Amino acid sequence: MQTQKIRKNHMDILWHEYTDKGGEETPVTQASLTEKASIVGRVGIMLLSCGTGAWRVRSSMNALAEEMGITCTADIGLMSIEYTCFDGDDGFTQSLCLTNTGVNTSKLNRLEYFIREFEQGEQEMSGEELHKLLDQIEEIHGLYSPTALGMAAALACGGFTFLLGGGLIEMFCAFVGAGIGNFIRCKLSKHHFTLFLCIASSVSAACLVYAGLLKAAELLWAISIQHEAGYICAMLFIIPGFPFITSGIDLAKLDMRSGMERLMYALIIVLVATMSAWIMALILGLQPVDFLKLDLTQAEWIVFRLLASFCGVFGFSIMFNSPTRLAAVAAGIGAIANTLRLELVDLTALPPAAAAFVGALTAGLLATMIKNQVGYPRISVTVPSIVIMVPGLYLYRGFYNLGTMNLSTSASWFAAAILIVAALPLGLIFARILTDKTFRYCT
Repeated sequence: MQTQKIRKNHMDILWHEYTDKGGEETPVTQASLTEKASIVGRVGIMLLSCGTGAWRVRSSMNALAEEMGITCTADIGLMSIEYTCFDGDDGFTQSLCLTNTGVNTSKLNRLEYFIREFEQGEQEMSGEELHKLLDQIEEIHGLYSPTALGMAAALACGGFTFLLGGGLIEMFCAFVGAGIGNFIRCKLSKHHFTLFLCIASSVSAACLVYAGLLKAAELLWAISIQHEAGYICAMLFIIPGFPFITSGIDLAKLDMRSGMERLMYALIIVLVATMSAWIMALILGLQPVDFLKLDLTQAEWIVFRLLASFCGVFGFSIMFNSPTRLAAVAAGIGAIANTLRLELVDLTALPPAAAAFVGALTAGLLATMIKNQVGYPRISVTVPSIVIMVPGLYLYRGFYNLGTMNLSTSASWFAAAILIVAALPLGLIFARILTDKTFRYCT
């Protein structure tokens, strides 16, 4: 029996066909408009595939266009770019789109390096040579195996569990559940399964593993059933912190199309994840009860929060395909910013949304201070460092209570979540406004 071949819905673009015939030795600055525009468009769509926002993509495309003596205007969304290049006589318009989206800070860093090198002298290279360089960058896929990414999610969600109030039992069950859940998600994504299937399968597996471990512990050691509160933490690896935060940055720069598309993408993930977890909770008999209170001194809370925040941010950074050095830098910033946020809520009774703004602002300022020493794009450090502040627990509880028709309780959880989600990009935006004059103006 012959299996049916699945045809690609998005055809591959043969970029080398855009280079001038016989122009292998001609500098790209002297090439045709078509060849120049192909370099600009390809870099733009590659940057977009890394998960960075429209402002960064457009500024990079503009930098390349200026060096090649042409003008570029671009309309950028989450998955596509429509751009036109002019040289004073002619225009070249192209529409490009992605097959999928994700986050890859390693490739983003390499593309930023490519743009800096181009501005500093690589204009003498031919279009063919530049496309070969971009071929090499495009081959940068994941730095880590599904097993390593599963361990990263386990570490992140284990830290997340403590920060939300969970103890050792909840942390262990969430660690194992999140690790297996993200391993399944990575395996399915690697084989190009659709977004909804990846989310539902991984979240369901994480909840099932958590419930299974807790039931085994209850039977073997008479563990209290109230430890079921942590099952929510086992699926928090799915929370789309990167698109949530970059959507706010794009909206602040009036990139309305990109901002709204990113926000909708994030909401779709949240909707599918929370619905999957809710259905699993109904099947397994789980309820989002409050965590058992931990008996720790204020000094112990601070120390453990620093450690848990470091582990959580480090895990999320690895999931974003960051090199370990970059992940460690983001984790250090996140540990300081997130612990500050939590202590402000505990010690000063500051509203959680206001504390989230201060935490994100602190992360943005710290990232600016060390950006030049680290050598990575700012967004590769700032966004992972505050992803752990995204209120995944609030979003799930809002949907759970909506499903059980506790509408007033649901509205309270959703309102708190919306305020925090809005405060996080605002903190990064104002940190950028205070420290980056190129971001400060609408040009």
